[in-house]
Amino acid sequence: MELSQYLSMFIDESKEHLQALNENLLSLESNPQDISIVHNIFRSAHTLKGMSATMGFEDIASLTHEMENVLDMVRNSKIEMNSFIFDCIFKSLDSLESMVEDIIQGGTGKADVSPIVVSLRSIVTGEYKTAQTAAVTAVKEPVKGIEVDEFQFSILQQSIEAGFLVFYIEVNVNENCVLKAARAYMVFDALERMGEIVKATPSVQEIEQEKFDRSFSLYFISKVDQASLEKEILNVSEIESAVIITVDSESLAELSRPRSEVEAARQEIAAAIAAVEAPAPAAAAVSAPKAAEPAAAPKPAAGGAPVASRTIRVDIERLDALMNLFSELLIDRVRLEQLASEVKRNDLTETVEHMSRVSSDLQNIVLKLRMVPVDSVFNRFPRMIRDLAKSLDKKVDLIITGADTELDRTVIDEIGDPLVHLLRNAVDHGIESISDRVAAGKSEHGTIQLRAFHSGNHVFIEIEEDGRGIYREKVLKTALKNGLVTAEQAAKLTDKEVYNLLFASGFSTAEKISDISGRGVGLDVVKTKIQMLGGHVQVDSKPGVGSKFSVQLPLTLSIISAMLVRLGSEKYAIPLSSIVETSAIQKQQIRSIHGNKMIDYRKSVIPLVSLSTLFGVPDFNEDLEEETEIVVVRKGDKQVALMVDEFIGQQEIVLKTLGKYLTGLFAISGATILGDGQVALIIDPNALIK
Repeated sequence: MELSQYLSMFIDESKEHLQALNENLLSLESNPQDISIVHNIFRSAHTLKGMSATMGFEDIASLTHEMENVLDMVRNSKIEMNSFIFDCIFKSLDSLESMVEDIIQGGTGKADVSPIVVSLRSIVTGEYKTAQTAAVTAVKEPVKGIEVDEFQFSILQQSIEAGFLVFYIEVNVNENCVLKAARAYMVFDALERMGEIVKATPSVQEIEQEKFDRSFSLYFISKVDQASLEKEILNVSEIESAVIITVDSESLAELSRPRSEVEAARQEIAAAIAAVEAPAPAAAAVSAPKAAEPAAAPKPAAGGAPVASRTIRVDIERLDALMNLFSELLIDRVRLEQLASEVKRNDLTETVEHMSRVSSDLQNIVLKLRMVPVDSVFNRFPRMIRDLAKSLDKKVDLIITGADTELDRTVIDEIGDPLVHLLRNAVDHGIESISDRVAAGKSEHGTIQLRAFHSGNHVFIEIEEDGRGIYREKVLKTALKNGLVTAEQAAKLTDKEVYNLLFASGFSTAEKISDISGRGVGLDVVKTKIQMLGGHVQVDSKPGVGSKFSVQLPLTLSIISAMLVRLGSEKYAIPLSSIVETSAIQKQQIRSIHGNKMIDYRKSVIPLVSLSTLFGVPDFNEDLEEETEIVVVRKGDKQVALMVDEFIGQQEIVLKTLGKYLTGLFAISGATILGDGQVALIIDPNALIK
C-alpha cells in the first residue's frame, strides 16, 4: 500500500493528538484523582500508536506503547500519579513531538529514546522508587569514571607502562558561571599545553555547545605532577573545584571496565530518572490553565453517540491560489464599476451592482476560509508556562480568554515567536519568586492573563501579569548607560515613553543572564516582527502591581481597505487602519521648526511630510499650492500629516508584493492594481513615524 499520500493526514492528526495529550496531562496534574482524564490520555496515545505503526514509524509506536503500559496501570488504580511520572510522560511527549517534527522535515522519525523507555519501564516494575535513591547517591559520589573503547584503553595502558602519568580529572564550574563553554575551553587549552587528553565526557563538541550541566570529566596523559595540574586548572576563573586521581593499571581497569548487566540496568534507570526529573525542587509547581470560557471545539461526552465530521482538510496552497484568483476578480469588478458609470446603461449598472454584492459576499467567505482561531497558537503556552515555572521555582496560573478569536493564517504563522518571548519574559522578569510575593502580601501563585479580542479591523492580544511591574528609574538608568537618551531627555519622558525604551535594540535590565531571558535580545525583535505584520505593541505598567503588553494586529494581510490619493499623475494607497482623519490646510498654517515643517493639530504640533519630495514625483510640488490636502496617520501615540495632491476615495485593494527585485523600498509595503489597470504603490505609514 502506498502510504505517502496519507503522510500529510498522519502529520495533522498526530499534532492534534499530541496537543490533546499535553492539555489533558496538564488537567490531570491539577486533578490527579480524575480517572476520566487518564482514559482520554490513554485513548489519544493508543490512536497515535496505531497510526504510527500503520505508517511504519516504529520508534513513535514503541514509545507510545510504553506510555500506554504506564497509563493502563494508572487507570486500573495499580499505581498513583506523582511528580516523577508526570515529568516522565511530559518528556515522552517532547520526544514524540520531536520525532513528528523530524518527519515533517523529511526525516524518518527515528530518535534515541532509550533513557525515557527505561524510566517508563521502571515505573511499571516499581524499580524507579529505589533507583531514585541510587541516583541521588550517584550524584553525591564525585568519581564515576569514564567508559573507553578498546583503542583508548590500550593508549592509557601503554602510557602507564611507558612511565607516563595518567590522570582521571573531574572539573566543576561555578553555579553562577555565565560562559561555561569558554571556561571549559580554557581548562582544555591549559591541559593540552602539558599533555594529551584521551577521552572527555561529555564530548568536546557538546561542551563547546554548552550541552553540559556544571561538570565534565576526562582522561589525561602527562609528565606533570598532580599538584601542578590542580594549580593550572584552578587558575582558570569560575572553576569551583577539580578532582584529580592518579590512575594505575589496576584503578584504570576499575574506572573504565564494562559494567555488569545488572549494574548497567540499575545505572540506566538512575540516569533516566536524572534525565526526567527537573532541576527545580518538586515543590515548584504550576497550576493547569483555568477554564476562563468554553473551548472553541467542545468534545463529546464519553460514551455518547459519534458525531459525523463536518470539516475537511484543505492545503493552505489551495487557499492561497483561491485568494489570488479572487484578487484578480476584485480588480475586474472595480474596472466594470468604472465602465458602467461611464456608459450609464441601467441594465448594465444593475448587473454590475448585483455582481458587486455577490463578489462582496464571496470575498467575506474567502477571507473567512483563511481565518484560523488563535487557539492554534495559544494551546502550546500552558505546557511552556508549566515547565518555565517549575525550572524557576515559581507558581504561575495561566488564564486564557478569547482563544476562539480568528486571525488570518499568514498572521497566525508569524505571531507565535513574539508571543513566546513576551510570555517567557512575564514568567522570568514579571512574576516574583514565591518568597518575594509573600513578603509583598501577594498570593504565592502569580497570574498571567492571555487575552485575544476583535476591535474594528484589528485583533488585540494582551499579556498581563500581577508581578513586580516596571520601575521607571531602573529603565532610565539602563537607557542612560546605553546612550539611548540624554539626562535632559529622560527628565521630560512620560512613563509610557520610558516603558517603550524596553523595545530599543539590545536593551536589557536583567541582572543575571539565563537561558530563559536577559541576553539583551528579544523585545526589539518582538517589536520588529509585529511591525512587519502591520501591527504595533505597547506596554503599560504599575510598579509593584504588574505589567501589560498589548499587541495590535491587522485581521488580514491580503485584502485591505485603503484611501487612494493622487500625487500629480501618480496614485498611492494609504491603509485606512493607519488614518486618523483627512483635512486641508492653508500655506500660512505651515510652520518651520529647526528646518522641519510642522503644523498645529488639535492642541499639539505634529510633523508635516511631503510625499512628492519623498517619492520624487516629477509633476507635483506642494510649495506652489495655496491650499494642500493632508492625511493624518498614526503609529501608537505618534502622529504625522502627509501632504497629497487630491483624494480619490476609499477602496478595498488587493495587497501585492513587489517581488524579490524590489525589496527594502523605504515607506512602501507593496502595490495594488487598480480598476483602470494602473499600479498604485501602498504607503507604509509606520516607516514615516519615528
